Amino acid sequence: MQHKRSDKVAETIHTTISTILMRGLNDPRIGFVTITGVEVTDDLHLARVFFSVIGDEAAKTSSEAGLNSAARHIRREVGKVLNMRYTPDILFKYDHSQEYGQRIDTLLREVGASHDGDNSEDS
Repeated sequence: MQHKRSDKVAETIHTTISTILMRGLNDPRIGFVTITGVEVTDDLHLARVFFSVIGDEAAKTSSEAGLNSAARHIRREVGKVLNMRYTPDILFKYDHSQEYGQRIDTLLREVGASHDGDNSEDS
């Protein structure tokens, strides 16, 4: 299987930003953040960095604001590692997929529980 260059760049960005976050940024708005994925455009000019954070809606909002305000600093650090002529712009986006997955799981359990209740009435 052939990997696109953008996939390799995305993987390097993911690792680098995770390391930067482990070392910590001096922004109190940024909570306990986990990088869940990175998508880099084929022209390598934009990297969408998806993250999740422990906490409520306010924690999500403040972490996203903190990350996006630190994006220039993070981009500079990523540029040192990538060793490319142009370092992609970095845009942080909250990853809703975990919440979506939990919602689907809850719905499936509810359907399963009601289905089990229907079967016991038939016996």
